[in-house]
Amino acid sequence: MRPSARKTASGGPDGRALRSERSRQLIVDSMLELVTEGNLVPTAQQVAERAKVGIRTIFRHFPEMDSLYTSTDERLRGTYENLFLGGDREGTLEERILHAVERHANAYEAVGPLLLSALVQHWKSEVIRKNYARNLRGLRKDLNAWLPELEQLPASEREAVDAIASFETWHRLREHQNLGKQASIDIIVMLLSKLIAE
Repeated sequence: MRPSARKTASGGPDGRALRSERSRQLIVDSMLELVTEGNLVPTAQQVAERAKVGIRTIFRHFPEMDSLYTSTDERLRGTYENLFLGGDREGTLEERILHAVERHANAYEAVGPLLLSALVQHWKSEVIRKNYARNLRGLRKDLNAWLPELEQLPASEREAVDAIASFETWHRLREHQNLGKQASIDIIVMLLSKLIAE
């Protein structure tokens, strides 16, 4: 039973359970704040300092970091999935490619630090590896919904589409090649159009 569900003998909420749940949420919030600010691999001590709790409190709620990563993912999943889903999916192939790339670009811009944190840490965390793989499968499925034409591509070209549309490509264009958002969108649209439309 989650602490928030506990009741006292009188049927009211258990004050200790509520405080415990608030502490859990504060720890998760602090982890997210640190990552969003650019600390891609926050330590338990840094999270504790941000949350203004003792390090023992961190490990009482989250015995290992993977349990904290799991709670963080659960908190965020609906938010970041909604960033990718939706959008105007009507129109010509060219219009749909553009709209899909724009939608993904806006999402990548919004959750970039979180994705970078996952990439930096996936080698040491099975939870992060599984969550990242799940997200990649979701992105592939979402691209198929935008662009049913992808089903007709040879396997190697379909894999190329995922590589071009990936966060890793987006990050390279924006960070390492120092391109603006619109220039990066234009390049990805051009590459996808060459694969899909020609």
